[in-house]
Amino acid sequence: MADVTPPAVVFERVSFAFDDHVVLRDISFVVPAGSMRIMLGASGAGKSIVLKLILGLFRPDAGRIYVHGSRVDDMRERDLLRLRADIGMLFQESALFDSLTVGENVGYRLYEETDMPRDDVRRRVEDVLGFMELRDYVDRMPSELSGGQRRRVAIARAMAAKPSLLLLDDPTTGLDPIVATTVDDEIVKLRDLERVTGIVVTHQIRDAFYVATHRASQANGQVHIDIVPDNAPPPAAFMVLHDGRIRFEGTSAELLAAQDDYLKELLFMTLPPW
Repeated sequence: MADVTPPAVVFERVSFAFDDHVVLRDISFVVPAGSMRIMLGASGAGKSIVLKLILGLFRPDAGRIYVHGSRVDDMRERDLLRLRADIGMLFQESALFDSLTVGENVGYRLYEETDMPRDDVRRRVEDVLGFMELRDYVDRMPSELSGGQRRRVAIARAMAAKPSLLLLDDPTTGLDPIVATTVDDEIVKLRDLERVTGIVVTHQIRDAFYVATHRASQANGQVHIDIVPDNAPPPAAFMVLHDGRIRFEGTSAELLAAQDDYLKELLFMTLPPW
């Protein structure tokens, strides 16, 4: 039987503007279920707007948007709330509640929006934090964490309700390269071990290429993250936004080989080896 699973996200000729400032101009793209798309572009290119359109926080001026086969651009708010229950969102600044513990932050949606027994929520929180290698931090306050740990807790919170779609907005901005790599590893693990569809918005070229060229595997209870061989299917695809349009779609190798002047300028001084 043919696979009838709809794409995770579909944009059909979507346009969006703030008054006279056009942000997106007639863009179309598809994110298949189980895949990952990495979005690059200068500040103000519309990357975060794409995520907010997917969530239904903004409405496009033209075009159609589908999430898991349901049209969201004209969806009623109560239906959007149900849809968002299957979407995890990491905001740029992590946005943890400073007055709640790590465990309470991670389980917030489950505590507040579901009827799941509190003991079950606690077990789920500990499982997710364990996946992020932060199980021992469950009763700590966010003020006791480093920047990288806070970002990983925010990812854990986005994952706690087991969403099938994860939206990550600048997950490594402001982190030093070593700490950023730990966050990159968690994103790779979520994609390859949890089979979560992901859209990663970033300005960090090094981190984008790391996520796009590494794959996680598990054997004998140990997780391994390795470079994807040249002859293997790429684990993520890139999309570059510029001047309101999609300037590029393709693999990391195709992006590195691109001769487009804007793409070469975007990648200037950031190319491997790192």
